[in-house]
Amino acid sequence: MTLLWIALACALLPALWLLVLPLRTARRWRDKQLAFEQHDAAAEQNVAIFRRRLAALENAHADGKVDVAQLAEERLELERSLLDDTATLQRRPLKPYASGRWVVPLVMLALGAGSLAWYQQKGAADDLVLWTIGQEVREHPEGSREMYIERLEAQALQQPSNPNLWSTLFPLYRQTGQADDAVAALERLIALEGRQPSLLAQLAQLRFFMAGRELTDEVKGLVDDVLAEDPRQPTALGILGIHAFDAGDYAQAIDRWRRAVANVENPDIAASLREGIQVAQSRLGEEGRQVAQADGPGVRVRVSLDPVLASQVDGDDKVFIVARDVDGEQPPLAVAQGLVSELPMTVVLDDRAAMTADAQISRAREVRLMVRVSPSGQASPQAGDLWGSVERVDVGPINAREATRVTIDRVFE
Repeated sequence: MTLLWIALACALLPALWLLVLPLRTARRWRDKQLAFEQHDAAAEQNVAIFRRRLAALENAHADGKVDVAQLAEERLELERSLLDDTATLQRRPLKPYASGRWVVPLVMLALGAGSLAWYQQKGAADDLVLWTIGQEVREHPEGSREMYIERLEAQALQQPSNPNLWSTLFPLYRQTGQADDAVAALERLIALEGRQPSLLAQLAQLRFFMAGRELTDEVKGLVDDVLAEDPRQPTALGILGIHAFDAGDYAQAIDRWRRAVANVENPDIAASLREGIQVAQSRLGEEGRQVAQADGPGVRVRVSLDPVLASQVDGDDKVFIVARDVDGEQPPLAVAQGLVSELPMTVVLDDRAAMTADAQISRAREVRLMVRVSPSGQASPQAGDLWGSVERVDVGPINAREATRVTIDRVFE
C-alpha cells in the first residue's frame, strides 16, 4: 500500500506544479502589462485622426462643398466615433500580482481530495491487498494454502463485498476439502455477481459431489437453471454425464460429455472428459461413437473427414453439424458440436439440439445438412474452414433408419 500512495503522489505532483506555475510568473506578466498600458498611444492617435477629419470637413464647408446642416451632422458623427474609440480604451486598474493567491491552495486541496475520493470509489485498493497477500505467502519460507486461506479469511471481515476475494477463496476451500466453506464462499459470490450460469454450474457441481454423486432436487434445479440460460454449459453437462454413467446409461453419458468437451476451454478438463467417453464406449461395447437413443423425429448423421484434407486440421478444431430448412428461411433447426479428434462420429439432431423453441427439426419434413470444421472456433463460416453437405434429408423416427453420411471434403473460400 505504501508504494501505491507514493505512486499516487507522484501522479499528482505534475498537476499541482501546473497550478503553482502561474504564481511564479504573475509579477513579471503584471509588470509587462503595466508598461504596455503606460506607453499605449492609442488615445492620442484617435484624437489626431479626429482632428484631421474635422479639419478636412471644415475646409469642405469653406469651399462650399457641404452646407451648414451637413457640417453639423458630420461633426456630430466624428465626435461620437471619437467617444466610442476612447471608451474602449478605458481599463480597470491592475490588481496586485499577489491578488487571489489564496485560491490556488484551495484548488490544490480540492484536486488532491477529489483524486483520493475518486480512487476510493473506482480504484482497486482492495484487490491490491489481495495481490500483496498472495505475493507474501508465496515468498514466505513456510507459505502454504492454509496460511493463504487464513490471511484471506481475515480480509473477508474487512472487505466482505469484494467479489474477487470470494472467487479466490472458493477454489482454495474446494482444493483443501472444505466443501461447506467452499459452498458458502460460492453462494456469497453469487449474491454479489448475480446468478451467472458458470457460477450456478459450479455450485451444482459442489452440491452434486457433496451428495455422493446423487442428482438431488437441489442439484437438478440448479442444472435446469443453468441449461435454460446456456444449453451448452460444460460443467452442467458434465454433471448430467456423470449421473448417467453412474446409472449405467452409457450412451446418455457419452452424449452429455461429447457436448461438454466441445465447449470446454480448459485442456485438462477436456482430456478428462475424453477419457470418460472412452470408458463409457468400452462399457457400452461399441466400436464407434454412440449417442443417446431418441424416440422423436430427427436425423441421425454420420460425419467423416476426407483423408486428403486431414493434414489441414488439428484434433482440437471444432466441428459444427447443422440442420437447416431446405429453403433457408429459418434459423438453424438443430445444432451439434464435436471435435476433429472424434471423427468419424455419429450424432443425433432432434429437438433437444434446437437453438430456439420456434425453429425445431420435428416441424420439418426435409432438412439440409451442413457440416463444417472451424479452426478458429467461430460459429459463422470463415475462409479456410472445411465443410461438407447433403442437400435433402427426410426427417423421421431416428431409430427407424440408418445414419445419413456426410463427408467433409471441401474448403470454404
